[in-house]
Amino acid sequence: MTDILLITISGEDHPGVTAGVTAILAQHGVSVLDIGQAVIHATLSMGLLVEVPRHCDQEIVVAQLQAQVEQQGMQARISPVSAESYARWVEAQGRARFIITLLARKITADQIARVTEVVSRHGLNIDGINRLSGRIPLGELPDLSKACVEFSVRGPLSDSGAFRRDLLEVAGVLDVDLAFQQDNMYRRNRRLVAFDMDSTLIEAEVIDELAARAGVGEQVSAITERAMQGELDFSESFRARVALLAGLEEGALEQVAAELKITEGAEHLISTLRALGYKTAILSGGFTYFARYLQKRLGMDYVHANELDIENGQVTGRVSGTIVDGERKAQLLRQLAANEGIDLQQVIAVGDGANDLPMLSIAGLGIAFRAKPLVKQSAEQSISTLGLDAILYLLGFSDRYQQGN
Repeated sequence: MTDILLITISGEDHPGVTAGVTAILAQHGVSVLDIGQAVIHATLSMGLLVEVPRHCDQEIVVAQLQAQVEQQGMQARISPVSAESYARWVEAQGRARFIITLLARKITADQIARVTEVVSRHGLNIDGINRLSGRIPLGELPDLSKACVEFSVRGPLSDSGAFRRDLLEVAGVLDVDLAFQQDNMYRRNRRLVAFDMDSTLIEAEVIDELAARAGVGEQVSAITERAMQGELDFSESFRARVALLAGLEEGALEQVAAELKITEGAEHLISTLRALGYKTAILSGGFTYFARYLQKRLGMDYVHANELDIENGQVTGRVSGTIVDGERKAQLLRQLAANEGIDLQQVIAVGDGANDLPMLSIAGLGIAFRAKPLVKQSAEQSISTLGLDAILYLLGFSDRYQQGN
């Protein structure tokens, strides 16, 4: 028979606190059932759940612990835990666990309050809260600051759809991003990340840039609008827009490529993924010419896009091969996963347009990035507040483990 004690210790952090406490427990043959420790602004909070053998004098154990903690200038609270309470705690470990990731330029108390209110209203318990982003200085926010807090929650969730809708409502009101995903073995075991190119990896629609140089910007925009209204499918509208580019000098492509603006966080994200052993791909309804340029600049592994015909130094207005539309992107994603020998659950897909939805829907983690409203509503996850490197937070990587931080 044993007694169970809950020990909570707090105070100014300094070396030797944990060593001193556990040394006393070791002298009495105590087993540690659970342990947790956090330090916030040089203040330590530590908890231990322990079982004390019945042959030990519990009062002596408690007295020695109190003396040790007081000697180190800290405070301790030691309380007994009933066998019934412990049994309920053990039974709870089989409950589903979820991760909620809050993304913003700066974290506020209002954001935390509203998120945790939703969690409480749906009957979930918060097991842990961690800041994944770096420390933010006081005063005016630095350019492109980023902040992330991750909540680990547990419990039976009767209506995940309603829970997700409530989180999205909070995100919309506060102008933040809230990602919600199950905490399973795939979360930190993704191996392949596939990106759309235009308005995802780069802050432009290349075909619009080319159309402007060809003097057909308005005509191309009109066809794009018809496609968005459902009057034309992607392949039909794409061929019609490309046809208007006929006669454009090849030098214009070089100019557009040189002026491409990489999306916030893209370079940091790709370099970190590469360092972590991930494979990366561009699956684009745009042009191979520009995708290859990005592949070389960012260090991507795979590229699949549309081949723009060029003859005698001019664009012909035609594309060769199969058009990379939404269904083709999904097909290519399956092929890449098969070639890498991985499950689709280990794949991440990122895009902003309706033609990205098929690949977002089959990937283990589909992310709508700065997407149109329809895409944002349809995708499992969305990021609009921060740059592309916020994806690392969704994978559970804090800033201190990221490349270049």
